[in-house]
Amino acid sequence: MLHDGELLFIGMNWGYLTPKEAAEKKKPWICARVEKSLTSLYFRHMFREGRVIIPAGGWYEWSLENGKKQPWYITRKVNKPIFMAGLTNFRRDVEQTVETGFVIVTEDSGAGLVDVHDRRPVVLEPEDALRWLDPETPVDEATHVAQARSLPTEEFIWWKVDRAVNRVDPNNNGKHLLVPVSESA
Repeated sequence: MLHDGELLFIGMNWGYLTPKEAAEKKKPWICARVEKSLTSLYFRHMFREGRVIIPAGGWYEWSLENGKKQPWYITRKVNKPIFMAGLTNFRRDVEQTVETGFVIVTEDSGAGLVDVHDRRPVVLEPEDALRWLDPETPVDEATHVAQARSLPTEEFIWWKVDRAVNRVDPNNNGKHLLVPVSESA
């Protein structure tokens, strides 16, 4: 988050709920479609006032193979960080509630990646990530950044990884989950 010209790193929950949804114990929203987020009742206020970047080395997506979920790891071809566009309802000077969180802005996957999943995060180069973050960036310019400046599919590589990624287990964490699995596994 960029606040008064200062880059802030803030830990927060992945997912957004309205107060009503939180009271009803609904599942949180985790993604916002770039083509709808500017006009959506849920996200338009965040698009104006809550643009954030989620740094990552890559992300997982799942496809369905023989009735089972198959995880894939997706990362850049070059060894550079990924800067995903996000939206948050977090406000620095406001008490945070259970509803406080962020969503990842997504777009159509494009050629190749669509075989894994039909949506993917909007991923930006550092200079575009800073434009996205800057509260002084007008909404129409931020819209352009999110819709036209995302890295193309050709900038990424992806491979199948062990289905252990799907298991909820505190010990199920580590670089071994990034190792490609063979097609015969």
